[in-house]
Amino acid sequence: MSNDLNSPLSGRVTSNFGGVGRHKSKIIFGTALIALVPMMLSTFAASVTVGSGNLEFGQGSQQAIACDENVFVAIGEEWHGSPTAQDSSAGFFRVRTLTVSNLDVESCAGKRLRVRLVDGTSNELQIGSAAGATVIQVSIPQSAPASNVTDSAQLGLSYLSGTGQLISGVMAATAVLNVSGTSVYDGSALSPQSADVTFYVDPSAAQVNIDGQMVRRATVETVSASNSAQ
Repeated sequence: MSNDLNSPLSGRVTSNFGGVGRHKSKIIFGTALIALVPMMLSTFAASVTVGSGNLEFGQGSQQAIACDENVFVAIGEEWHGSPTAQDSSAGFFRVRTLTVSNLDVESCAGKRLRVRLVDGTSNELQIGSAAGATVIQVSIPQSAPASNVTDSAQLGLSYLSGTGQLISGVMAATAVLNVSGTSVYDGSALSPQSADVTFYVDPSAAQVNIDGQMVRRATVETVSASNSAQ
């Protein structure tokens, strides 16, 4: 199998602007529980995209997160069959999950956490089932949870437009906040100071199917709840 998947791979997000340094690209292979197909996990540095909202910038960091200056982004991909008359095996690796890892939920308590995907022409990819939904968002609890939060409604999961406007409608996605267990990024122990927030873009794979080869960058932002659109 060729390694040239045209995926947005690089090292961890640090204060080195532009993602330069001695970081090595890598792919971590796991086993998907859905459709018995392999899932590919890509890890890469987040780039900043600024909407019309009041963002809090992490000083010197690539991600717009003031409450935690060192987070990681991981994209989980799985094979999505799309056969044609000419090729019954045709398909692509769809984006299955987006994980913000190593997040300090104590420092980021009460913030809104937003994630976007950007293609090679700097356009934001539609990430939700509703038209114009290019941002997916959760609210970090006011107090660090003692156990994992698996209720998407409790996390305030929602879609937003690129400018931060709430998009109403049925969510195709789900989300979890894990403060115990092991990290998606590197297998380290999770805690309230090093948590994983995972967005399942569309568990059914029926409405949102993003070709992983289209993704070139991810953006991670925190927004103060008092200044956000929702």
